[in-house]
Amino acid sequence: MPAKVCYSSPILSPKEISMNRRTIALRLALMAALFGFSTPSSAADAKPAKTPAASAQQQKDVVARVNGKPVYARELERVKKALLAGRPNQQIPSEHQKEFDKMALNQLTSAELLYQAGEKLDTKDIDKQVEAKMSQGKARFATTEEFQKAIAGLGMNESDLREYTRRDAVIANFVQQTFASKVTVSDEESRKFYDENQDKFKQSESVRASHILIGVDPKADPEIRKKAREKAEKLRKELAGGADFATLARENSTCPSSQQGGDLGFFPRGQMVPPFEQAAFSLKQGEVSDVVETQFGYHIIKQMGHKNAETVSYADAKARIVDYLKNQKVNSAITAYLDDARKTSKIETYLK
Repeated sequence: MPAKVCYSSPILSPKEISMNRRTIALRLALMAALFGFSTPSSAADAKPAKTPAASAQQQKDVVARVNGKPVYARELERVKKALLAGRPNQQIPSEHQKEFDKMALNQLTSAELLYQAGEKLDTKDIDKQVEAKMSQGKARFATTEEFQKAIAGLGMNESDLREYTRRDAVIANFVQQTFASKVTVSDEESRKFYDENQDKFKQSESVRASHILIGVDPKADPEIRKKAREKAEKLRKELAGGADFATLARENSTCPSSQQGGDLGFFPRGQMVPPFEQAAFSLKQGEVSDVVETQFGYHIIKQMGHKNAETVSYADAKARIVDYLKNQKVNSAITAYLDDARKTSKIETYLK
């Protein structure tokens, strides 16, 4: 379990749910394409309906049509899961469920409009792009089983993911050729943004740390907690004897960061639970802590780097500013395109 404590309320507020839908659509349009529309979710679904009842059920599962192309309920559920993916343990209040459903469906229809436009263009080396993306996705998981479990959690199999990745490539190509390739940001624009947003370029003191977590439930009985601590102490002795930290993290840590050798990246004060933060900030670069206890279990922490509080210079920030402003312009262009496309397209929605 991660040690970060930047938790938020488990209930989404009305303001969060009703945030600008176009902005969400632009941010998630490419992601939504990964969850498909009319593509069957399994080989069984791809077979023609054998009975009128099956056909009727399939029609019942259609929640929208975009220029005649069906959008299925299963795709809507996948996008709703994706929208909440960064908010673990959160839920939508019942009185706002319909609004949330409409917002999610908007992502699907937006992505479908972009995909239909993208199909009219030539997407070069699309097969190679798809294979590269699939390989990158699999590489994020320690085993094939974990990869399969992750996509199964979205109600997909590998064949589905491959097809949805292809759709993503088609949309990305359309956005690049139609909008991104035509966008420019002048030096005057980037400098003005920097001067008017100085607060955005102030960086707090931060450290980069790796850790090995021997996780244990805070309600576990004393004997279980004792064994967990003994395991952590044993690993600490192995490190003192010259064992490789990243290797031990991969083999023993119960935190998801184990896949990166325990690396948590840089973080400022206030983002970790107090005992963890205190240890991480008190270490010198390359130094390893004694066993640190938190509500998540027992940690061994290695400080990997330190950054003092500072204001990033314009020269160092310029590239990121240009990228940000380009993205803003591309988003505005896509917003305008979708507005026009919706006026000339036939979009039918069947949400109750």
